[in-house]
Amino acid sequence: MARLFGTDGVRGIANTFLSPELAFTLGRVGTGIIARRLRRQPTIIVGCDTRLSGDMLEAAVASGIASVGGQAVTIGVIPTPGVAFLVRDLPADAGIIISASHNPMEYNGIKFVSGDGFKLSDEEEQEIEEYISFDEQGIVRFGVYDDFPRPAGGGVGKICRLQNAGERYMRYAKSTVNVSLEGLKVVVDCANGAASSYTPRLLEDLGAHVITVNDKPDGTNINLKCGSIHPQVIGELVVRTGADLGLAHDGDADRLIAVDERGHVVNGDHIMAICGLDLLRKGKLPKKTIVATVYSNLGLVKTFKREGGNVVITQNGDRYVLEEMRKLGVVLGGEQSGHIIFLDRNTTGDGIITALALLSVLRTTGQRLSELASWMEVYPQTLVNVEVSNKESFFSNSRVGRAIERANALVGEEGRIFVRPSGTEPLIRVLGEGADEAMVRTAVSEVVKVVREELSRD
Repeated sequence: MARLFGTDGVRGIANTFLSPELAFTLGRVGTGIIARRLRRQPTIIVGCDTRLSGDMLEAAVASGIASVGGQAVTIGVIPTPGVAFLVRDLPADAGIIISASHNPMEYNGIKFVSGDGFKLSDEEEQEIEEYISFDEQGIVRFGVYDDFPRPAGGGVGKICRLQNAGERYMRYAKSTVNVSLEGLKVVVDCANGAASSYTPRLLEDLGAHVITVNDKPDGTNINLKCGSIHPQVIGELVVRTGADLGLAHDGDADRLIAVDERGHVVNGDHIMAICGLDLLRKGKLPKKTIVATVYSNLGLVKTFKREGGNVVITQNGDRYVLEEMRKLGVVLGGEQSGHIIFLDRNTTGDGIITALALLSVLRTTGQRLSELASWMEVYPQTLVNVEVSNKESFFSNSRVGRAIERANALVGEEGRIFVRPSGTEPLIRVLGEGADEAMVRTAVSEVVKVVREELSRD
């Protein structure tokens, strides 16, 4: 079967592919490997978002940890970056996050962070995969290669609950800024997810007047027509209420998309431009460089070049952004989707810390968000997600390859066509960009047509 770990952990529909059995096995194998490396029983933090399946998978993962003799510290609903922070703050030996981020509620995911708060490397994930196998129906097989201990009696691991985990993370996030938000009216969309108990309260503590929507999670409404993938929700509300700006998270609050006072979307590229240029102009941007992905707008590169800065481009996925940031020794990077990493403040994308950084620039410059967003030149860009039955066949399909070549020739040297499978969903993403918007749309539509014909067949 395909690789178990995608670009952001193990993901699938909960209680089918992502079953309690698989969650138990991941908890057990991951803990067993850590215990061998440390030569002692590890402590693992387990946090989740607001999905209905979170409790079920949390219990299974924690049981897997305890079955090897490890200690599972469950912290309940918390933003994904909160786990990365708490692993270092407690400290613990690793963390496990149960979340499918921006995906619909029926999905869930399991991802690991190491004791330093960073995601596991490809090699570390592969080591876990080597112990896990599935039968013909895709059901995980218990213990086929499992040579980890099963202690009895006093050797069985413990499962305990840490009650103040969220408050510890909130205090830290608040410490990353030193501005008052008095007099600022902010609309916040919590996506009925992990931010619901965090962002509104934090902004109010800093003095903002907060209008909150989608902050009543019921287990089934996470990301449902709201949050960072539906910014038009707060765009309309910002204009109607006369707010200064709007902030939208995804389900696990590792992303942020903003809207300005006119209701216009300010995406991750804009946010990197605003925060990055602010640091660059103050002489506080290491190497005068930020890191972005192949999906970022060409205007981001041109904007930084204009001001003497540099944008390094990586393949899609925050893990690859982070790897490049660490290699280069830079502190800011991210994705157009709003997954922004401030490496001097947390070890992963953090929607709450990103919101505070953006609001800090707003306050210190005295400009409105629309003015800040205008710092970045924007190239017309078209992105189409094509649902397919077998995304893996994309790489070997010659007809699709020829369509991409024709499309790139059409947009010319001042544009580009970029086509890749999603790392977490059954989608092929077709991105086009260039100075001539009509030509870009034509080129993208031709590629989309061929992808549908070739890869969407049953």
